[in-house]
Amino acid sequence: MTHRFIDTHCHFDFPPFTGDEAQSIERAARAGVEAIVVPAIEAAYFDRVLDLAGRHAALYAALGLHPIVIEHHRDEHIDRLDEILQRAERKLVAIGEIGLDLYREDPQFERQQAILDAQLRLAKRHDLPAILHSRRTHDKLAMHLKRMNLPRTGVVHGFSGSLQQAQRFIELGYKIGVGGTITYPRASKTREVMAQLPLSALLLETDAPDMPLNGFQGQPNRPEQAARVFTALCELREEPADVIAQALLDNTRELFGIAL
Repeated sequence: MTHRFIDTHCHFDFPPFTGDEAQSIERAARAGVEAIVVPAIEAAYFDRVLDLAGRHAALYAALGLHPIVIEHHRDEHIDRLDEILQRAERKLVAIGEIGLDLYREDPQFERQQAILDAQLRLAKRHDLPAILHSRRTHDKLAMHLKRMNLPRTGVVHGFSGSLQQAQRFIELGYKIGVGGTITYPRASKTREVMAQLPLSALLLETDAPDMPLNGFQGQPNRPEQAARVFTALCELREEPADVIAQALLDNTRELFGIAL
């Protein structure tokens, strides 16, 4: 039996999916991936992500300004995002990908935090969840989330922090994104964290075309790999596979309001 999945994080507006959308969606569906959330990373990509979601039933849009391209963002991009959100498009299910990142050189961290807070305020105003990026910033991000106190909360995607950091996000009402990292035996800390967190806090994701799974290094990641992430998660947890699959689906539908 094939379980039903939602890939909660796939950059489907980038190659290798560009121009191959229908076939890529079909490949994902054959693996049980029935819906895909596509987060934009900067204002220049808002229209193409919305267009994808409008043209394909399986795709849902999230719009946000990602910290990794902080130098691309302008204050007017926040206003543009607000204008789009006021239209309340049915397939627009989250603000994202947004967050904090101290991995890159010259992170412009003060600017990152200002852009994050502006987008969290939009999420609050428009009653949408947030898809959150965090690298070397979990504690700082948690402080921002606590202060903003979003009604719809969101998900900390691609999580690879400590159990205590994950628990703090969960206490604030946030979900934790489970991705391909857990397919690597050397990622023992992340694997242990995902084994111990409450099932009600977990979402499935690929971050495709990034974050290839173990055994697929050097290849673009794809949304159908969510099924392999699920298999790896089942090996780490005590619950039956059917229970895990249903919980992941329910958690995702509840957070993003996706009707499957």
